[in-house]
Amino acid sequence: MCDYSLHAVASRAAEATQTLILIEFKRAFTRGFASPDDPTVAVCLLPGTEIEFEREVRVRGFIFQRKVHDRMARFRQVHVEDPHRHHDALEFSNGMLVMVNDLACGQSARVLQLPAHPSKYHGPAQATSAKPAKAVAGPHQISVPGAALAGYS
Repeated sequence: MCDYSLHAVASRAAEATQTLILIEFKRAFTRGFASPDDPTVAVCLLPGTEIEFEREVRVRGFIFQRKVHDRMARFRQVHVEDPHRHHDALEFSNGMLVMVNDLACGQSARVLQLPAHPSKYHGPAQATSAKPAKAVAGPHQISVPGAALAGYS
């Protein structure tokens, strides 16, 4: 699904094995995924879609970009009960949860797998291992019940 902030942008669904690039949509003043072949059309990911970034993921900072120290992520939606907040987030295999709008532009990712049951990935993060999910503090910090803020460099 695409975030509410992308409703003014043409969009289409993601496809398995597709390469995507993270861009800022000028008319919407928000970030999201698009095809390198057509950066004017937002590519919407279903919750549960698994993606792999080409390199370590970078999060924009106030002055410098920071790394998440991971390349694999699962798309999810958070804060779905609030229609005026960004919902699109990535939960990385190391447990970090980052809002898509906080990612640095220009990063390339490939869709590895589409979800079998997308409704499973709505709402608060659920710990899938012994350690709880960590939220990354960024310009659009999120609060997830049971998640601790994690430092990254």
